[in-house]
Amino acid sequence: MLKVENVSKYLGSFRLKDISFELPDGYILGVIGENCAGKTTLLRLLAGLYTEDEGSVELDGTGYGQAEAAVKQKIGAVFHGELFDMRDTLRCNARRYGQFYRDYEEELMESYMADFRLDAGRKYGQLSKGEKLKFALAFALSHRPKLLLLDEPAANFDRDFREMFRDILRKYTENGENMVALSSHMTSDIDRAADYLLYLETGSQVMYGDIEYIRGKYRMAAGEEYRIRLLKDRVVHLEKGEFGTKALVRNSGKPFDPMLKVWEPSIEELMYHVAKRED
Repeated sequence: MLKVENVSKYLGSFRLKDISFELPDGYILGVIGENCAGKTTLLRLLAGLYTEDEGSVELDGTGYGQAEAAVKQKIGAVFHGELFDMRDTLRCNARRYGQFYRDYEEELMESYMADFRLDAGRKYGQLSKGEKLKFALAFALSHRPKLLLLDEPAANFDRDFREMFRDILRKYTENGENMVALSSHMTSDIDRAADYLLYLETGSQVMYGDIEYIRGKYRMAAGEEYRIRLLKDRVVHLEKGEFGTKALVRNSGKPFDPMLKVWEPSIEELMYHVAKRED
C-alpha cells in the first residue's frame, strides 16, 4: 500500500498543501488537475526526488526517509526530461542504468523495446519525444517496480500505442500487488484506466476516492434553466449554452425532474465543472 499522510511541499511561491490518501495494492490512481495544480510535484515526492516538508510518505509501511535506497528499488518512474545519455544507444543506456536495480531484466527490456517498436541500436538523442517516453516506460517496467509513476506520458503517444499503454497498465496491476499513479490531461485515459481518483487544485486536494463512488455522487443534468435551478443547493456549477443549460449536480438519491436529461459525468465533465464552481 502507498500511504500519503498530511504531506506538504514548498517550492518558491508554490505550495502543495496537506495531501492525504491511501492507494491499495493492485490499483491505479488517476491524478487530475489543471496546470500548476501540483500533479508533477506530488509524483516527484512519491518518486523520492523531493522530500516532503511536512507529513509522511510510506510504501508498504516503510517511510522514504527510513530506507530511501530500498524504497527506490520498488519505484519505476516516467517523467518528462532528458533522463538518459543522448549519445548512447538504447541498449547501452538500458544496461548502464539497469545495473542500479536488483530486479532489472535485460531480456524483459529487449522484449518491451521490440513491442514498442524501438530500435535498440538507435541513439537515444535521435528519438522523438514520444519515443523517449516509450523507452522510459520500457525501462521502468523492466526492473519490475512495485509502484509505477507516470507523469503525463500519454499525450505524446500515438493513438494505437495509447490503447496498448492502457492494456499494459491493467496487466501490470492484475497480480494484485503492483500499483500505478498516473497524471494526465487526457481524462479519457483516466476514465478508462483508473480505479481511484485524486483531484488537485492550486496545490490543494479537492477530492479523493474510488472513481466510481465519486462519479456516483454527481450527475450531469441538461434542460431548461429554471428546472435545473429548482435543484438549488445540489447544483455545483451551471452553464448556459446556445442550445440549452447543463449543470453538474450532487446526486442525493432523490428523483430528478423527468423533463431533464440526466447522466453520470465523465472525468472531463467532473473536472471542468468542479474547477468552475463558485465556493
